Amino acid sequence: MKNIDAGTHVKGGSVYLDDIPLVNGTLFGAAYGSPVAHGNIEQLDVTEAAQMPGVVRIFTYADITGENQIGGIIPDEPLFAEGQTHFCGMPLAFVVATSNEAARAAVKKIKTAITPLPVITDPREAQARGELIVPPRTFTLGDVSAAWQQCTHVIEGRADTNGQEHLYIETQGAYVIPQENDVLKIYSSTQGPTAVQRAVSRSVGLPMHMLDVEITRLGGGFGGKEDQANTWAALCALAAHHLKKPVKYSLHRMDDMAMTGKRHPYSSDFKIGLDHELKIVAYEVTFYQNAGAAADLSPAVMERTLFHCTNSYFIPNVKATAYSCRTHLPPNTAFRGFGGPQGMFVIEAAIAKAAAVLDVPAAKIQRQNLLHTGDEFPYGQKAQSEAHACWNKAEEWYDTAAIRHNIFTFNTANKLYKKGMAMMPVCFGISFTKTLMNQARALVHVYTDGSVSVSTGAIEMGQGVNTKIVQVAAAVFGLPADKVRIQPTSTFRIANTSPSAASATADLNGKATWMACTAIAGRLKEVAAAELNVNVNAITFQQERVYVHGAPTDWDWKKLLMAAYAKRVSLSEHAHYATPEIHFDGAKEKGHPFAYHVYGTAILEVTVDCLRGTYTIDTVKVVHDFGASMNPAIDQGQIEGGIVQGIGWMTMEEVIYDAEGRLRSNALSTYKVPDIYAAPKEILIEFLDTQQDNLAIFRSKAVGEPPLMYGIGAWFALRNAMLAFNPAADIPFTTPMTPEKVLLALYSKPANGTIVAHENTVSHLAVDK
Repeated sequence: MKNIDAGTHVKGGSVYLDDIPLVNGTLFGAAYGSPVAHGNIEQLDVTEAAQMPGVVRIFTYADITGENQIGGIIPDEPLFAEGQTHFCGMPLAFVVATSNEAARAAVKKIKTAITPLPVITDPREAQARGELIVPPRTFTLGDVSAAWQQCTHVIEGRADTNGQEHLYIETQGAYVIPQENDVLKIYSSTQGPTAVQRAVSRSVGLPMHMLDVEITRLGGGFGGKEDQANTWAALCALAAHHLKKPVKYSLHRMDDMAMTGKRHPYSSDFKIGLDHELKIVAYEVTFYQNAGAAADLSPAVMERTLFHCTNSYFIPNVKATAYSCRTHLPPNTAFRGFGGPQGMFVIEAAIAKAAAVLDVPAAKIQRQNLLHTGDEFPYGQKAQSEAHACWNKAEEWYDTAAIRHNIFTFNTANKLYKKGMAMMPVCFGISFTKTLMNQARALVHVYTDGSVSVSTGAIEMGQGVNTKIVQVAAAVFGLPADKVRIQPTSTFRIANTSPSAASATADLNGKATWMACTAIAGRLKEVAAAELNVNVNAITFQQERVYVHGAPTDWDWKKLLMAAYAKRVSLSEHAHYATPEIHFDGAKEKGHPFAYHVYGTAILEVTVDCLRGTYTIDTVKVVHDFGASMNPAIDQGQIEGGIVQGIGWMTMEEVIYDAEGRLRSNALSTYKVPDIYAAPKEILIEFLDTQQDNLAIFRSKAVGEPPLMYGIGAWFALRNAMLAFNPAADIPFTTPMTPEKVLLALYSKPANGTIVAHENTVSHLAVDK
């Protein structure tokens, strides 16, 4: 089945925030962000700005009718700076004018006097100063302290991952229209309708039943609109509530980049121990998460880093500690993978360093330690593993022996061009790690003309979730897809929604839709059974017709609906789905937090120009655990997009803040994302055939986040190509691997000329590369 939005996308008919027809009298907003990352606000002068043509009013914290607070997990994020500013771009004022141009012109006339205070941008410095968002957390398995004595080889190191700009095509924004009796209609570019509803309720001071948040679709989110859409909706709602007029604000791209948080940068220390058979016996890791100036979703992101710190490997002794560190940057937030990629990069770095020390291929260590079914994760859940199946099929299907031979042949024949490859296994848990968020509702109406309306809490942002929900309803009722319509998401139709995130949107909302449709179908089957004088179990619906024992009858879909309507049988249902089995005890840091895991293995090949430092990603070959995909075309598209986004994070997307907390990579001229020339020349995806049951909708496993982690392999493939050119190259485990860094590393030497490992048999063994 094709994506149901394809036609309107191609023809320009899809409705995004900026496509909503403006109500007469609409005003336009623009936020004034702090020019200083950390300081005491001595003066905020809006006099000249207020006198600019078209300006209606300028709002500050003094105008808030509720509470100056929009923090979700932790109430530590003011809507407006009050007394102090905590990051560059923190809103100090909100200008409302008769046009976008007037509002933006007035922003430039606002003057501030801010006494600077010390600025922290490094999470390690924040941790040393005790600047933590929440207390540190530790996951443990086995006894790490005792396990070191069992290790033949012990290797230590450091790994650092940079941030990543979401760069959704549609920037942040909101459009708020006052209704009668102070009700506000809020159109928001958000992944979390209820999060926006709560933030507006808190800051404006209106109860949630007076705030209707509605979303037709987003022009991309990637996690950046899960929590950070709240600010812009709250600003517009506050102004609309005061002025009793519609207020709209769509951020300029450079403002969006400067004022919003990114993927969390991490700095990490690792220690890994292996036995003589290359089994990983012990692993200890400490993560320093750069949370930014407020919590946002950082505690939850940090938690998922701990959940995925061992990736696809079973390690019997683990100690993983994470610190969420408060710095003076915009609050960092959710991003595809949600902390998982940061944890996975570190374990892959540890394996790569161990492989270099022991002079064995990293793939040998990787394969030796893959999860088996029944192995325990550090958080207590037992694996239902497809790790070996994915790895083995990748080696067989793509012939890794031939790939290695061809790379060796190429590298032998070429002096200034070198090829490299890396294997990247992935294991990613599917569910919100906060158990209470794993719930969803669906409202289904079947009309007497045979058409069906479905409302859920799912947000369509290009991932195809609406198409999959249509497939669910069509399958239950035996209807063609064009008889099912997905309604815009609305907090008045579906309340208390979980955000469209965690790769769980199709599962949660699809299951709720299935339950609602199944309940209606059950009532209709009873009507049909009574009319046809057969057992209800004999009834099925196919091709808009009633079937008995698999054979069509003369009762079509419409005839059945009219019969049910005449008998006053309900053709509507509101269903609630809560993921079964999952639980987690935060006090013990143990439980069963995930409905299931997604597995896969990618083989990445690269070519490095060792004269210039440039490179190409030649091919990415994947075996992926889809379960039983209900829409292979959509799922393949998600994997392709995730791979390229992951490669971008690992190679070229470099977020740069200066020492004063100002964003320097603040435009598309200074922040580079993969284009058609940077994308892999070839992406091949093979489906893993599996019959294992799971809790996914129709057993079709989630594909939103797991594919991004395949991109991590690009970094290690580049490293291997560079070492083929200069075996003594000093290549720190830092991302992204930009061409500049490649060039510097290609002609580098280790500081002491050696790689140092610690062994129990020999106190200090220096292995000369």
